[in-house]
Amino acid sequence: MNNSPSLLPDYLKILREKWREVPSSTQDRTFSSDLLALADADLLRLWQGWYDDNCAGAGYSTRGWYHDLYAPLARTGGAWLEIGSGLGYDGIFFAQQGAQVTFLDIVEGNLQVIERLCGILGVKQVNFRVLTSLEDIRPLGTFDCILAVGSLINAPFDLMCAERNALATHLRRDGRWLELCYPRERWEREGSLPFSEWGKKTDGDRTPWVEWYDLEKLQRSLQPHRFETVLDINFHNHDFNWFDLTKRS
Repeated sequence: MNNSPSLLPDYLKILREKWREVPSSTQDRTFSSDLLALADADLLRLWQGWYDDNCAGAGYSTRGWYHDLYAPLARTGGAWLEIGSGLGYDGIFFAQQGAQVTFLDIVEGNLQVIERLCGILGVKQVNFRVLTSLEDIRPLGTFDCILAVGSLINAPFDLMCAERNALATHLRRDGRWLELCYPRERWEREGSLPFSEWGKKTDGDRTPWVEWYDLEKLQRSLQPHRFETVLDINFHNHDFNWFDLTKRS
């Protein structure tokens, strides 16, 4: 496969077909187009149940812990960018804490669901941008925090280097880069499959690619930007890893 960054728009079309199917509960997925057909009350009821499943009780070890960890950072305000927003569990939470959140997603329907939810919930300091190419990143402005929860591991490394570099350009010096990935330990545990096949095991049959990351690989993908490590941990039985980096240059 030719992994030239110039192929990113074409690869985004492949990913868009997959990621219009978004994670709902910790075990299930749903199509954002189906959610848009619901009445507001039904949409909110479903979303709130899925949010609780992801962030409270047993789901606390998946998402809730980092919500608590970074709520104080969000309460200081500042501009946050969430990449690959899914159903907005993270971005909506941090906006409710006080951050000004821009949701960036490759699927317009996903953003439309989040925008409706923000309206229902009264979350106002939010913006929504569709990503179709790296050119869409240029006018975004500067951010204090960039958040990517499993959204930058779904294409070949060279393509993600190009996207991460473009995004990191918009992170201010001393800003925070927060990212959830899948670790090498999980890849090895699940058979060390080709990345073009591993995604079918981690995220369903329609997944074209998933690639593991560790700290060294993530920092390499962010070059030439230089980051200092705040937190680097595997969690949830090595299903996930979490990186908290501060931009230095």
